[in-house]
Amino acid sequence: MVSYMDNTSQAPQYTFDINKSPLFKKDNNNYINVLGVKQLNTLENVSLLDIFLSANNVIEPHYHPNAAELVYCISGAATVSILNPFTKQLLHYSMTPGHVVNIPRGWWHYEVAKVNNTHLLAIFDAPTPEVVLGSDILKFTPAKIMAHTYCLDENQWKQAIAPIKPSTYIGPYKNCNKAKENISHPYLNWHQQYPPQCQHQPYVPPYQQYWG
Repeated sequence: MVSYMDNTSQAPQYTFDINKSPLFKKDNNNYINVLGVKQLNTLENVSLLDIFLSANNVIEPHYHPNAAELVYCISGAATVSILNPFTKQLLHYSMTPGHVVNIPRGWWHYEVAKVNNTHLLAIFDAPTPEVVLGSDILKFTPAKIMAHTYCLDENQWKQAIAPIKPSTYIGPYKNCNKAKENISHPYLNWHQQYPPQCQHQPYVPPYQQYWG
């Protein structure tokens, strides 16, 4: 491996306390610490997130444009879900201590804690893990574009995404039930009436549909 670090031209740092580098904190049981080249200047092609979750908390759907991710379960239990962009399958992997899940660069994914005191370590092959969050996509894409593209009612779409906060990171929000009570529209329980099918049915290319 080629090293680009000149250890003689600056004050190199070889140790760091990641507990002093918070990325996001929902509460005392749900938070993320980060370690990248900004925290430890001798890092090159590696960085990590130290993730702590209680039961039913979710690392929101997102993807990393600059790095693959290896998730390691230290304690507790979680499910990692990955959307394979080539097969259109939603893959689910259960994790307990000692298990790892590899997520290719740019693949849409999320993690759900199944029990309290879940501790995950996410390792990236980049000096800083870049991220595109689902909450940011939903919140910052103009409602007119979403409505026009997907044949939606623009006002209903605005009402549906009103409770979403940019850069959610860990959901649901503390006032989640109250927010739901304030939103009343026919699409609120749409996902329960029409559950996604792609996670159960493998993608079949058109030529295989006709030729077997």
